[in-house]
Amino acid sequence: MVRVNTSAICLGMLFWVVAFSPARGSAQDAALLYKVYCGRCHGFEGHGDGADAGTLKTHPRDFTDCKLMGTISDDTMFKAIKDGGAAVNLPTDMPSWSAGLNDDQIHSLMAYIRKFCRK
Repeated sequence: MVRVNTSAICLGMLFWVVAFSPARGSAQDAALLYKVYCGRCHGFEGHGDGADAGTLKTHPRDFTDCKLMGTISDDTMFKAIKDGGAAVNLPTDMPSWSAGLNDDQIHSLMAYIRKFCRK
């Protein structure tokens, strides 16, 4: 008679579910993504005053400028992050992050950026 180790089977099933589930970012994950991909130019508080801002031809967007941010659609923001500034008629200083971020991560990042203007 073959004895089955149910713990091993459950652990294997759990691994499979986690490994093949679509990634959904938490607020903590979005904050880390922002620090890694955006903070050096846009500033860690979103003011457009990051450490690298002075090296760019164009000043980075100030995400705390709620009037300006209200004019930027989610589609435009998504495309700018994914495909770079040139894809939405913005300066080429804004790079494409499609090689480093998947769509779910970009959406999490967008929600994080939008929070700079929430009152």
